[in-house]
This record gives sequence, structure tokens and C-alpha cells, in this order.
Amino acid sequence: MYHKRSLWAIKAKNGGAFPWHDPKPAEPKPVKKLPEFYPADDVKKPLINKRKPKPTKLRASITPGTVLIILARRFKGKRVVFLKQLPSGLLLVTGPFKINGVPLRQVNQSYVIATSTKVDISGVNVEKFDDKYFTKEAEKKKKKKKKGEGEFFEAEKEEKKALPQEKKDDQKTVDAPLIMLKQSLT
Repeated sequence: MYHKRSLWAIKAKNGGAFPWHDPKPAEPKPVKKLPEFYPADDVKKPLINKRKPKPTKLRASITPGTVLIILARRFKGKRVVFLKQLPSGLLLVTGPFKINGVPLRQVNQSYVIATSTKVDISGVNVEKFDDKYFTKEAEKKKKKKKKGEGEFFEAEKEEKKALPQEKKDDQKTVDAPLIMLKQSLT
């Protein structure tokens, strides 16, 4: 091992002896003073999340205006137009609703296949849409369910409310340029 580790070379370089460093004197550690008060119950400390989220990379085949095929969920097999990538990494897509019944939705890119067909979406303004636009519906669904038979059936009737007019208007403004484009192609 003496020759394999080239210890002879180190010895020769330092005048026939191995280099020796004097150890630094260890600094005395300050003594930690114990607290005067101890809580009766164990106090849980929240865990610190040290992970830094990475932004999701968009597949090279998916560009704004690409026609995608949805592979899962309610609109499985439908063709949709990709509008933009949301900050969460999900894709913002639309049918258009009037043509194939797919509204503005957010879809994970692992559940779509990109086709070679491209659509011009230069007239579509999608700056308004972000992740908060879609979270409003989820908050309403998290309401606690009422107990009792009579109240249970009343709760079901209340849940079947129409979509807000604002969302309907947003759908129409996004789909209008896409529908005009389809009509000009036919």
C-alpha cells in the first residue's frame, strides 16, 4: 500500500518525513443555560420545508396553439387547443366549448398527447387566467356537509347552481377568435 498510495513521493517531497500539522487548540464551547420553565405538554414544532419547488418544464411538442388530445377524466378523447402554461405547471386548454363542449380547464401535461396540428391564437387574451381563477370552485366544495335527513336533501338542491356569469363571459371571449378561425377555414 506504501507504493500504491504514493506515500514514498509525499515523503520525498517533504525532505524524507511525512508532513505534520500541529492540531489547533480546541475552543471551549459555551455552556447552554437550561430554561427555567418547561411546558406541561410537549409543544410540537412545525417541520421546515427545505425543498425548493422547480418550475415544470413544458414539453417541446406543446406550444401555444397546439391541438392536444386529452387522455383521462371527463373529456377523455377530446381534442383541445393549448393556450398557455399556468404558474403551477398545469396547462390551460379550451375546446372551444361551442364546438366540442370542453370549457376552459387546467390539465396536467402527462395526460395529453400533442398533435402536429397548430392553431393561430394571436387574437386570444389569456393574461387573466392563473391558478387562482380555478381555485374558487374548490373552496366551495369544501363546505362541511350538514347532518340530518331533511337538511341533507336541501344541501343537494343548493349545490346544483349555475356557473357564474363572469366565467361564461370569459369562456366566450376566449373562444370567439378560435371559432372565427374555424369558420374561416371551412
